[in-house]
Amino acid sequence: MSDPSLLREQRRERMFFLSLAAPAIILVGVAAMVPILWILRQSFLTLAGEATLGNYEKILSSGLTWSSLVVTLELSLSTLALCMVLGIPLALALASASRRVANLALILIMLPLWTSILVRTYGWLVLLRKDGLVNTTLASLGLTDQPLPLVYNFTGALIGMTHYMLPLFVLPVYAAMRDIDGNLVRAAASLGAGFWRCVATIILRLAFSGIASGSMIVFIYTLGFFITPAVLGGGKVNPIAIRIERTLSTFQDWGSASALGMLLLIMVLIAGCMFFAIRRLSGERIRHA
Repeated sequence: MSDPSLLREQRRERMFFLSLAAPAIILVGVAAMVPILWILRQSFLTLAGEATLGNYEKILSSGLTWSSLVVTLELSLSTLALCMVLGIPLALALASASRRVANLALILIMLPLWTSILVRTYGWLVLLRKDGLVNTTLASLGLTDQPLPLVYNFTGALIGMTHYMLPLFVLPVYAAMRDIDGNLVRAAASLGAGFWRCVATIILRLAFSGIASGSMIVFIYTLGFFITPAVLGGGKVNPIAIRIERTLSTFQDWGSASALGMLLLIMVLIAGCMFFAIRRLSGERIRHA
């Protein structure tokens, strides 16, 4: 039987830590939940303030809404795929390097996050446009006869979004790989496992929680991207966030814009639940292996 005094002490400790977290909880509730609840209410109102489901009927029956959803998913999934292709080898290299080299490389990787997203986006615009550095370099090397369409399209938006999200993907993956016991890899190698087999069966498997966390951050974050697709997409790439902005700026339709916002929120919640379930199931499989 548990000691009553010990239970009281544990309750006091929980209450103490809860009191420390109370200001942050209140701030999140006021700054995040109240606007969400207001948008939810607005999505069920007409311009005259009457209750209606017409806003949802309008957006769900519009082809523009569905095309925006498709573009949003394409951008998010493509950004996630590129971050995985680029980020997992980079995290593996950092985890294999010495602490000093890894820390220096992490500083360089984090540098883009210390710059305004608007500045970085326009920086890519300068680099990727027809007379930009990339096209002029390719032309001077004789690799291209005419400028490549690298901006004002899906490709430009994808490059800018990947550049922004790659550090956020690498950090949790690197942290997970850094915690892997090197003796496990050496033991597998001594038993005849090659490099790629060690990576696939040990490193990636034990680092899956970090990969899942990084993937969740990238995918959910990019669902609501606005500035990068708006600038680098040149009006040809219209995810749901741009659709919301145009509904407000062009038509002043708060009801439909709020309904689109709730649709985006539902997508985020579904994606979060999926990643949480995948991470939990994979964790149970690893523990039982």
